[in-house]
Amino acid sequence: MTHQEHLLPLLVVEDDAAIRELLEEELNDAGYDTLGVPSAEEAIALLSHTPVAMMITDVRLPGMTGIQLLQQLRQSGSELGIIVITAFGTIDQAVEALKLGADDFLTKPLDLDAIREAVFRVLERQRLSLPHDAELSHFHGIVGKSQAMQSLFHDASRLAKSDAPILILGESGTGKELLARAIHQESSRHEAPFVPVNCASIPADLMESEFFGHVKGAFTGANEARKGLFHSAQGGSLFLDEIGEMPINLQAKLLRALQEKTVRPVGGEREEPVDVRIIAATHRHLEKEIEQENFRSDLFYRLETFSLRIPPLRERGTDIEHLVFALIDKHAEAQGKQIEQIEPEALNSLLNYTYPGNVRELENAVMRAVTLSEAGVLQHQDLPERLREQSSQQKSSADSTPTLSGEVLPGTQIPAPAPARWPSLEEVEKRYIRKVLEATGGNKRRTAEVLGIARRTLYRRLEDSEE
Repeated sequence: MTHQEHLLPLLVVEDDAAIRELLEEELNDAGYDTLGVPSAEEAIALLSHTPVAMMITDVRLPGMTGIQLLQQLRQSGSELGIIVITAFGTIDQAVEALKLGADDFLTKPLDLDAIREAVFRVLERQRLSLPHDAELSHFHGIVGKSQAMQSLFHDASRLAKSDAPILILGESGTGKELLARAIHQESSRHEAPFVPVNCASIPADLMESEFFGHVKGAFTGANEARKGLFHSAQGGSLFLDEIGEMPINLQAKLLRALQEKTVRPVGGEREEPVDVRIIAATHRHLEKEIEQENFRSDLFYRLETFSLRIPPLRERGTDIEHLVFALIDKHAEAQGKQIEQIEPEALNSLLNYTYPGNVRELENAVMRAVTLSEAGVLQHQDLPERLREQSSQQKSSADSTPTLSGEVLPGTQIPAPAPARWPSLEEVEKRYIRKVLEATGGNKRRTAEVLGIARRTLYRRLEDSEE
């Protein structure tokens, strides 16, 4: 699949609309998402609230020049990758730009291959030297460009550096164990074991022995001494998934282990020291469990001091689009397949489904579709039935309310009086293109894919609509 892996968009600053569009189109073809603005002032305004992977700027701009933009960004401490281009290039300008911190300097007429190579070099240098607190589009394999996920990555990275217990909250399927593993990998304990355990899967009468171990003869069947999960995780991290399922009597012993950093095996007479970092997770509302006396408040407050909430997929905006393509690549590679195309109807269904099972449900749907796909094309019929059914219901609902910008579409059998004038097919097409463009956030490459037309055709139709 021809798209660059998990990158923020590239910012193109160019006042010549034709050149700006050419640059964006070439970079889109190379697999990058892009944003374009015609001035340095607009670039600064955009950068104040939108993270980008890097910037390409012309020198000659209305108002502030590209060199002045570069200088202001560097003086503000920005380490953004920057390529400067100009039709009026001189050795002096090149030296000045590079001294101010430009990553590359290219001249017009543009060599598009050179642009692609320069962009790749800059992004690769950034990737290799990326600080932990930089804007990330993934965190140890967890994909997320939305503000909610960016905040989660930053918080998780900071908390990973401490040894304090962490509580991860989130609905089923949001990726709580993935985040726990990421925190472990980000911590100083990453070379020691990461031991996951699902508290709901261990029988209550065996749970204490599983966690703390037991001595020989501690109970019927204990024919030899056995170390518990705390000892297995020595020096590393113990992940307690679904901690809300833990029996309340064991919660007291867990709290003691957290406070004293010791455990006593079942049947044992002395405490044994342990060095383990606890990462717990639950989909339950623990405050309600406390009210119902199913969870200890003292353990909750001990864990809740450093808590992280993973947002459900429905709160992650355009992340779903990045996840769809990342998961297609992941499962196509795992199955030795090459997915070159996805039907617009299939993409729409994947993007618009509600996913009550969150990322886990999305991944299962994509894995199934990749498995069933043939001839390098992921088709609508390859998707699970529930996705196809919701898509059909949405389509039926849309057909039953056939309005577009306040007008009723032709051919609709409803008892309302006909409007004074039916919109022409050309008008309907223009409006539909605009609506798809809005839905994709202005991404012309994605809009063309959804519409099933070439991007050059899309540009031509957009130009016609502006005349």
